[in-house]
Amino acid sequence: MQKFLWIGKWLTGSVRLVLAIWLAGSVSATMAYSAPKTILVSGDSLSAEYGLARGTGWVALLEQRLHEKKLDVSVINASISGETTSGGAARIADLLKQHHPDIVIIELGGNDGLRGLPVAAAEQNLRNMITASQHAGARVLLIGMMIPPNYGRSYTDKFSAMYGTIARDTHVRLVPFLLDGIADHTELFQPDHIHVLAAAHPRILENVWPYLLPLISGK
Repeated sequence: MQKFLWIGKWLTGSVRLVLAIWLAGSVSATMAYSAPKTILVSGDSLSAEYGLARGTGWVALLEQRLHEKKLDVSVINASISGETTSGGAARIADLLKQHHPDIVIIELGGNDGLRGLPVAAAEQNLRNMITASQHAGARVLLIGMMIPPNYGRSYTDKFSAMYGTIARDTHVRLVPFLLDGIADHTELFQPDHIHVLAAAHPRILENVWPYLLPLISGK
């Protein structure tokens, strides 16, 4: 009988331990979600609402979603229409110093590709931005882009592959293609056939959200 009483006490203690671990995990997860955070978006015209009414781009939609989900996350949109990776790399140190972001979203490279700039230079610029962000204590979400084969298949393939290589080497999350599900729909583009209409930006947010949410929750 004494043996069974001892086993009962041991089981009770084990249950308490399991409950304590579970509660600790739940509290940690809740704190990760509830702790105030700042997201810095460094992008080009696709993030700067080029040709759109203010508040209709995917970054503004992201802010709305964060508010609706009652997540204490502020968004700094430092995107500039026409921005290249060189410009982003030149500005990142000041942006990090000014805003102290927890998460940096890098949406750059499209203008480099459309201008036929060297892929190696764009890659190094993106790596520099990621390194600077990581050294500042921020987690990074890199957003991939694809371009038309205006400069030949070899250039286009190297450009597209660049993002995956960078993400693997620097251990950051990658959105494979910002315009996934959009690029093949010409009716979703503005007359310049480069920038998308406001109607496409909810889809852009859906492309970004699954990769961003784990960074917000601290996973």
